[in-house]
Amino acid sequence: MVIREQGALPAGEPSPVRPTVVIVDDHEVVRQGIRRALEQSAGGCEVIGEARTVAEAHTLIDQTAPDVAILDVVLPDGDGIRLCRDLRAKHPGTSCLLLTSFPEPRGLLSATLAGAAAYLGKDGSATDLVSTVCALANGEQLLRPDRVSALLDELTVSPPDDPRIALLTAQEHRVFELIGQGMSNRQIGEQLHLAERTVKNYTSRLLSKLHMERRSEAAALAARLSERHAQQQARRP
Repeated sequence: MVIREQGALPAGEPSPVRPTVVIVDDHEVVRQGIRRALEQSAGGCEVIGEARTVAEAHTLIDQTAPDVAILDVVLPDGDGIRLCRDLRAKHPGTSCLLLTSFPEPRGLLSATLAGAAAYLGKDGSATDLVSTVCALANGEQLLRPDRVSALLDELTVSPPDDPRIALLTAQEHRVFELIGQGMSNRQIGEQLHLAERTVKNYTSRLLSKLHMERRSEAAALAARLSERHAQQQARRP
């Protein structure tokens, strides 16, 4: 755990109000990258501490009470979702931004229910991260609890014709369907507003769940299921 002293100004000069931020992530390279992006931004955010674990995060935030806490979803001794929930109960003045390597609707729903103010993928741009942190420091809530019902609707997937499809998350199911439509990873990314690398990760995971080795196999299965669904719809009165 690292706590940084806030810089002092010469006597007589007013101290500017700068949003304070702590970073909780077990990878030093990630922490350094986030800190560099924030400190070099025009928003003037000040990183006052870093933590690697849930335990360190509790101690750090108890001592510093930052405006914003950036939390990795996966930590060595727990998870950022539960940490966020605990911090919101104990430090309501600290807004929590959850970072994940695999953004998906279920994670978004969990983040919203935990009281997070924002939820971002690690494959996003530094500009998006900085603007989000600045918005949270200004009191904005980018995740709204009143959208929980809508998120639940988004997670509802029709019963699959192939039992293997039940293993897919909602986002993996969307990628699977678009693969069946012959879309490339880049096209799928544009359709779902995801980075191409993220689409590749989803594709690898869904192929593993479907016990397939080639993308063409998934495309064929998706096309068959889509055709069967269309036939069922056509037979309905």
